[in-house]
Amino acid sequence: MTTIAVILGSTRPGRKGEAVAHWVLDRARARTDARFELLDLAQHRLPDIDEPVPPARGHYTHDHTRAWAATVARYDGYVFVTPEYNHSLPGPLKNALDRVYAEWNNKAAALVSYGWNGGVRAAEQLRLVMGSLQVADVTAQVALNMATDFRDLTDFAPAAYQDAALTTMLDQVVAWSTALAPLRTAAA
Repeated sequence: MTTIAVILGSTRPGRKGEAVAHWVLDRARARTDARFELLDLAQHRLPDIDEPVPPARGHYTHDHTRAWAATVARYDGYVFVTPEYNHSLPGPLKNALDRVYAEWNNKAAALVSYGWNGGVRAAEQLRLVMGSLQVADVTAQVALNMATDFRDLTDFAPAAYQDAALTTMLDQVVAWSTALAPLRTAAA
C-alpha cells in the first residue's frame, strides 16, 4: 500500500503546526487508498548539515544522516505542513530536505501551509526545493490563514471550505505517489 508521511515542518515551541498536522492525519487516515503517518521534525532533531560530501553523492558519514535517509526512503509521498517564517519555510524543514537527496526522488508531495497570508510564500519556496529534489509537487494546496482558520489567532479551527481543499489535495498526492511507483522501482 502507498505510504505517505505527513511532515510537520516546524519545531518551534507552541507551534500551530501540530494541530494542523493532526487535522490532516485525522482526515487522511479515514481513507482506504493509502496509509498516512506523522513525521515530526521536532522528534528527529537533525543538526545543521554536517556531512562532508554533498547529499546527491549518497555518501552519508553520520549515523543521524543515515537514520534520516532510511526514514525518508520508506515513504512513497509526503504532505508537508509548513508555517511561513519571514516569507519562507522554517530552517529545520530546509535542513531536513537538504540533508539527503536520492531518498526524496521520484515521489510526490502536497503542501499545507499556514500564516498571515495562508503561508503561500513558504509553499512557493518549498515548490522550488521540490523540483531540485525530483519530487513532483501536486497543484492542489491547503493554505490556512491565521485570521480565518485560527480562533483568536491561537486555536486551530479551519473554515468549512478547507475540508474540500484537503480532500482534493490528498486525492492528488495519493494518485501521484502511486503513479510514480514504477520510477522508484526502476531507480532501485
